Amino acid sequence: MGPGKTTTRTRRRAVPWVLLGLWAAVLVLTLPFASKLSDVQQDRAVDNLPASADSTQVAKIEEQLPGGETTELVLVYHRDGGLTTTDRETAAQQVEEIAGAGRLTATPKVVPSEDGTTLMYPVASNEPGIDEKLREEFVKDVRDVAQGDGGLSVEVGGPGALDTDANEVYDSLDGPLLYTTVGVVAILLILIYRSPLLWLVPLAVAGVADYLSMGVAYGLNSAFGTTVSGQSVGIMTILVFGVGTDYALLLIARYREELRRIERPYDAMRAALRGCGPAVLASSGTVAAGLLCLLAADLNSSRGMGPLGTVGVLCALLAMLTLLPALLVLLGRRVFWPMVPAFGSRPKERRSLFTAMGSSARRRPLAVLAGGVVLLGALATGMLNLPGAVKQGDSFVNKPEAVVAMETLAAAYPEQSTQPLDVITPSGQVDETLAVVRDHDGVASAERGRSGWGSPRSSEAESGGGWTEISVIAKGAPESAAETATIKSLRSQLDGSYIGGPSAEQLDLKDTNASDTKVVVPLVLASVLLILIALLRSLVAPLLLVAAVVAVWGAALGIGGLVFGPVFGFEGTDPGLGLLSFVFLVALGVDYGIFLMHRMREESLSGKEPVDAALTALRTTGGVIASAGLVLAATFAVLVNMGLVQLVELGFVISVGVLLDTFLVRTYLVTSASVALRRKMWWPGRLSREPEPDPDAQEPPRQQEPVAVP
Repeated sequence: MGPGKTTTRTRRRAVPWVLLGLWAAVLVLTLPFASKLSDVQQDRAVDNLPASADSTQVAKIEEQLPGGETTELVLVYHRDGGLTTTDRETAAQQVEEIAGAGRLTATPKVVPSEDGTTLMYPVASNEPGIDEKLREEFVKDVRDVAQGDGGLSVEVGGPGALDTDANEVYDSLDGPLLYTTVGVVAILLILIYRSPLLWLVPLAVAGVADYLSMGVAYGLNSAFGTTVSGQSVGIMTILVFGVGTDYALLLIARYREELRRIERPYDAMRAALRGCGPAVLASSGTVAAGLLCLLAADLNSSRGMGPLGTVGVLCALLAMLTLLPALLVLLGRRVFWPMVPAFGSRPKERRSLFTAMGSSARRRPLAVLAGGVVLLGALATGMLNLPGAVKQGDSFVNKPEAVVAMETLAAAYPEQSTQPLDVITPSGQVDETLAVVRDHDGVASAERGRSGWGSPRSSEAESGGGWTEISVIAKGAPESAAETATIKSLRSQLDGSYIGGPSAEQLDLKDTNASDTKVVVPLVLASVLLILIALLRSLVAPLLLVAAVVAVWGAALGIGGLVFGPVFGFEGTDPGLGLLSFVFLVALGVDYGIFLMHRMREESLSGKEPVDAALTALRTTGGVIASAGLVLAATFAVLVNMGLVQLVELGFVISVGVLLDTFLVRTYLVTSASVALRRKMWWPGRLSREPEPDPDAQEPPRQQEPVAVP
């Protein structure tokens, strides 16, 4: 053996170990940061709003008024048959105990209901300020005191309690979300590979990528102030495992194929990376580009999800193209046991489902294409049945205490709102503002509150004396059409003032989502289309793929409209569902189109006639695409088991969309369109100009001999 061959073999052995060493160093460096990600999560509605929103301005000014930001609670004492004297004494004693701790801004005043069943005590405290943990401790302490027995129910509600309950739901997602995702992926990989060892490798690599993504996400927050929410962290984890496993499936399938041709695993892996690497890189680039378009959104939660989702995809890509190959090479062929791909062997010939699909697409491409388009269009009409924007009280799958309190108040006080609006007005015009508010037909009452200095977007010099709070009770129920109309009307009448509070925050969320959709959707379509044009060197194929994923999005959202209310019992739809589901389905759906079309182009460049190239691509990639689609759909389906309506709806729509894309659009419709269009699919690229081969000419089958790379 010559010195050159010895050096080459030494290098082959060293490269995987060097990669493992580098990854070990990366994980050690990531350790101090990954565990801190949960500390910087922000899940309040006002944290998600843009700086320009009225609600955000109110929150900023309130933080700087005397005592800082106010935590508002409502103590609700209720007995179905009517409150007894003992009940009223119990309520008074408990409220006195809470006030006696010296943590309230004022002594609570009782508001009895007309039917005698309920007592409402509005409670406010400035002690927790803007500290999330202190606020949650304050709510817990109040709940520890406010207890009922013997038929007397006591609930603590209000904005502060609702934020606390929402944070508890988000905090509880971290463990179950991760464990469930890992479990689902593990089961699917075992079924796909039918190997006692192979499934562990991509799963372990995905876990490493998830750990790295958490550290990078924390670094982005520290360096650039990127918004981190429970939803975006959960989506990032799902993307790491879902997209990462997809890339692993594609790479391992190609690696298995090359092991039959090439003797040494190192060389087989190099060939596999050369073969599928461009498709994987283009796929991840498309997803990253689509997600980064969310940076153009005004809504902080959407804008923050863009970088975090991109971090998840890129960490998964890096791990699957470096760490996974290193582990597979070191483990050798035995990792595939008991179905080891022996050098020189051929896979068993069998008629697969995708071969049958290709045959039907070949016989009647236009009929298959038309039928699929009609089906997707019919499903999309279900969007007309989507419920309106979900209210805060309806955003939980299982009602927490704060929501129960709101429902009790709504039934006991039907004549007025039990959730105040916060009006912040320049102190120099507070009397004028109070007069306008009290004269408004939609306002039940308005009381002057704290005064002080703040930092709004307008000049403080205009106010002459800082800012003053006005607490407004609307006549309409919280988040009702009547209350929404009151908020909009007051905002138009009160020049220089800001209106906030929970109901105003929800209105701002809805309006901001609507404006973000108009900006982000065109950016996503344009960026994805440009990447596809560069990759496929065609205009027709990219336009077809983009049109297909948009149709899938409409159909998936339509199915959601058919089941959210009648089946799931949801009272509303998350305002961000349309935008987020569009971004994810377009970016992720194009993934599978890239896998299929890249192989189709590869077969066409090798000299195959367009129809044969399309059917060969479907036959060779159909199984991988189906497996990848099942894994990705299953990981997003994990969200359906979470405790928030917005996560359930998003997970459902994306899962259904991925399945439609995998088993209908990619396999049937794109293949049928390719068969029908033939070389026109690649217009105006070089493949579109090559002459059609003689259909009567029979090309002798090519025998591909095993290649042993020295």
